[in-house]
Amino acid sequence: MKVSERFLKYAHIDTASSEDTHTTPSTPAQMPFARSLAEEMREMGLEDVVVSEFGYVYATVPATAPGDTIGLIAHMDTSPDMPAAPLNERVIKYEGGDVVLNADKDIVMRVSDFPSLNTHIGEDIIVTDGATLLGSDDKAGIAEIMTLCERLLADKGIPHPKLRVAFTPDEEIGEGADHFDVDFFGAKYAYTVDGGDLGEIEYENFNAATARVAINGVNIHPGSAKNKMLNASLIAVELANLLPAAETPAHTEGYEGFYHLCSINGDEERATLKYIIRDHDRVKFERRKDFFKACTGLLSEKYGERFIQCDIIDSYYNMREIMEKHMDVVERAVKAMNKCAVKPLIQPIRGGTDGARLSFMGLPCPNLSTGGHNFHGRYEYISIQSMEKMVDVLEALVSL
Repeated sequence: MKVSERFLKYAHIDTASSEDTHTTPSTPAQMPFARSLAEEMREMGLEDVVVSEFGYVYATVPATAPGDTIGLIAHMDTSPDMPAAPLNERVIKYEGGDVVLNADKDIVMRVSDFPSLNTHIGEDIIVTDGATLLGSDDKAGIAEIMTLCERLLADKGIPHPKLRVAFTPDEEIGEGADHFDVDFFGAKYAYTVDGGDLGEIEYENFNAATARVAINGVNIHPGSAKNKMLNASLIAVELANLLPAAETPAHTEGYEGFYHLCSINGDEERATLKYIIRDHDRVKFERRKDFFKACTGLLSEKYGERFIQCDIIDSYYNMREIMEKHMDVVERAVKAMNKCAVKPLIQPIRGGTDGARLSFMGLPCPNLSTGGHNFHGRYEYISIQSMEKMVDVLEALVSL
């Protein structure tokens, strides 16, 4: 099966994760998807295929040459930030210019907003109708790994060591490594195939925390509210205005950290805010958390401690401090890219992957591209040629 066909088959399965269920997997559809992947693996000829009680899929491609066991990992869930279904995709031969995703709703992917389109002129790109995300994060990674496995099992003449493959649930909500069994997986090192633009190799990521703020107000009829009302929504806005306006995702890049307001809900009586706090530098990361606490502390002093509650929980840390001890793993990826005439793009992740946490769990695990663009939104797209090239890169990676 072609990698693009496999990808679209997977993309039509709605496996968006959820932060609200507190289960693993966090949504019901992920477990059937895990089982279907496992069945496909068995039919393909992979060995030791297991689906854990938490929905993790593990399997083995037997070695055809000596060498350390290598792991390949992707995640089964898609982002809950945007609906994943019903998916109405379209494959277009991209000849340049803006792409009309939905004429009726005037949804247009403009080159001025997404200049990466210019690198795919003459290629076949997959887009949505603008109502859903596409799901290449990370159904493309799964499709590329599965297509590689199919290739290796069909051609025993390709030399490679033992490969371990794993597909995880709930990466998008930061829980993809919660129940990953590193010892059972048994790889010396691994790669997540969960990046974007073709050629990306990432061994640095944000230090990350989530901040949740609850504000309890006092609601009084506005006609008699003087010196009595404490409007929780206004206090929420006050907190947002205390944070640096220029230190948001829309104003930062590269190694610059940020405070990101993910959601705000409220009325006079109660308001809640969810922020994510990010920085590549661990010292700056701790300062950011301290500053956020200071802002909520200031409001507590102003209005009273019983009205403001703030909880900050760390999500993951920058894997660079681990990967710097295993740069041979990164160099292997660079060589594989070069062998396939793909320019390596070594850059920090402005986010995180399962590999960040796995690296701290004893499994060095940088991240590789899938070929996708504009993840988590209606303008997501992926080049079929990029996916095909990534399968070649993965073959080169394991057979070096």
